[in-house]
Amino acid sequence: MSTPFPFTAVVGQDDLRLALLLNAVSPAVGGVLVRGEKGTAKSTAVRALSALLPEVDVVSGCRFSCAPGSPDPACPDGPHAPGASGSRPARMVELPVGASEDRLVGALDIERALSEGVKAFEPGLLADAHRGILYVDEVNLLHDHLVDLLLDAAAMGASYVEREGVSVRHASRFLLVGTMNPEEGELRPQLLDRFGLTVEVAASREPDQRVEVVRRRLAYDDDPAGFAARWAGEEAAVRQRVVAARALLPSVRLGDGALRQIAATCAAFEVDGMRADIVMARTATALAAWAGRSDVLAEDVRQAALLALPHRRRRNPFDAPGLDEDKLDETLEEFGGQDPGDGDDDPDDPGPGGGPGGQPEPGDAPGGDGDTAARPEAGEGGEPRPSGAGEQSPVRAAEPFRAKVLSVPGLGEGAAGRRSRARTEHGRTTGARRPRGALTKLHLAATVRAAAPHQRARGRSGPGLVVRRDDLRQATREGREGNLVLFVVDASGSMAARQRMGAVKGAVLSLLLDAYQRRDKVGLVTFRGSAAEVALPPTSSVDAAAARLESLPTGGRTPLAAGLLRAHEVLRVERLRDPARRALVVVVTDGRATGGPEPVALASRAARLFAAEQVASVVVDCESGPVRLGLAGRLADELGGTAVTLDELRADSIAGLVKDVQRRAA
Repeated sequence: MSTPFPFTAVVGQDDLRLALLLNAVSPAVGGVLVRGEKGTAKSTAVRALSALLPEVDVVSGCRFSCAPGSPDPACPDGPHAPGASGSRPARMVELPVGASEDRLVGALDIERALSEGVKAFEPGLLADAHRGILYVDEVNLLHDHLVDLLLDAAAMGASYVEREGVSVRHASRFLLVGTMNPEEGELRPQLLDRFGLTVEVAASREPDQRVEVVRRRLAYDDDPAGFAARWAGEEAAVRQRVVAARALLPSVRLGDGALRQIAATCAAFEVDGMRADIVMARTATALAAWAGRSDVLAEDVRQAALLALPHRRRRNPFDAPGLDEDKLDETLEEFGGQDPGDGDDDPDDPGPGGGPGGQPEPGDAPGGDGDTAARPEAGEGGEPRPSGAGEQSPVRAAEPFRAKVLSVPGLGEGAAGRRSRARTEHGRTTGARRPRGALTKLHLAATVRAAAPHQRARGRSGPGLVVRRDDLRQATREGREGNLVLFVVDASGSMAARQRMGAVKGAVLSLLLDAYQRRDKVGLVTFRGSAAEVALPPTSSVDAAAARLESLPTGGRTPLAAGLLRAHEVLRVERLRDPARRALVVVVTDGRATGGPEPVALASRAARLFAAEQVASVVVDCESGPVRLGLAGRLADELGGTAVTLDELRADSIAGLVKDVQRRAA
């Protein structure tokens, strides 16, 4: 087994180390979500945490890590006789993004269950992680059905495996730790709320600190065992401090004043539900225990708020995480009467990494003041400039709205999502087939029908059914898939009137929000002047798409053909990377084509490429005014898709009904 990088050797990242150690002191805090750019020691710090956790007492031979003093009465390996016990190191179990459902929850031998009535169960990762750490790297890329299973286990403290009426239950209480790069997409709100704390990490911009990071990493790579030995003393000191804090934790007093500050803070920031209050209370208590105190102070409440609230105040994926620290200080002062800045730790007290400074200063906590980047104000409305006009500054988007559903016709087989019909592992049962590989979803009626004609030949003499492997039938199911929604946005001079472009950006933001909720990938191609560009390659991050759209300048001619051809190339490359994911092309334009020789004819030929390949498409018609040329409708006909107006795109519009995208023969 390879030697892990020592936890105390991680340079900087005080907030990350503190959040992890608080969960080591009090697992009831609820885990940590680590958000940040790649290469910032997120995974290194998490993997090193398990070495600091105390050993776990377990029943000898129990695959589900039952505690000797209080074994699980429903344990599949039980009932357990008293006396036989041992101990083992705390486990850190890693859940791969591409893991199967059976690997996560365990597998039940259906053939033996039906023929012998035996619950032959092979435990999964949720059983391995019981009373330890479950680590999910790139948690935002985890498939929806695995997220649902994690939510159930985290909420109930148990895992259930159901196979056509045959069920197995076992305890599964774990510390959930996830890391993610926000550029690759956000988490579902339900899973986001299950993480007790969140930390934003970024690489240091201080040259001396960066030098030290490189020096330690090179030393570790040259001699992992020797490097770990040099940090053994610091590791032992932090481990002892964790044990001491755990012992002190039950005697820490959370007074009414601190509770009032916690409640007032959660109310002031308008977080949903009561989980934030509970997590803040547990975090503040753990902070006091970590500092060796038996009373919770205002500084503990402040630090707890900075760790527990930023991810709970997001209302949609376009909201920036973080807290307004001035508002936080005002709330704490109003309801506590204590200065939240007082009470710093002794500077000689070893911090989470064994160095000076103790806990990080409250001002160093992630989230900043929560302000988003300044957005340019929308200008006054006016007539569009001529198509040859120069570049204009970006226009602020109108308020997003709930958009009608656009879906790809037919039946796909892409990644699970919520947009278009597809054959999936989850959903309504539509039929049965012979299993390819391991059986995951049994079709009981089809299995019985397959086994019934052979009972006499198999010597059946009793009431039981003689079932063999060849009789088993896999249920085929229909659910929903996520698609690639590729936006092709006209940013030319003909679209440049400020009121008009603001409405267009608002419509695209609405579709981006819809794509986030339906677990799609998104991409953005823009065209203006004399060329088109890929403003955002296909990604799962709608935040990135929204940011690119917000800063989009306008002006110049309308190279519609160039925009369509660039979108066609993006789709060609993406099909090579992810052939199962079907695409939906959303062209946002008024249909005009100018610039270069024969611009209309070139645009028509480019559009017919999409029709020939039966790519699902929709044209959002941005033409306005009393006189309409209907150019967007003609473009939709050539694409083999359909056209909708901005008004028809609204879910509450009575002007028209947006139907599923219709593919037509070339």
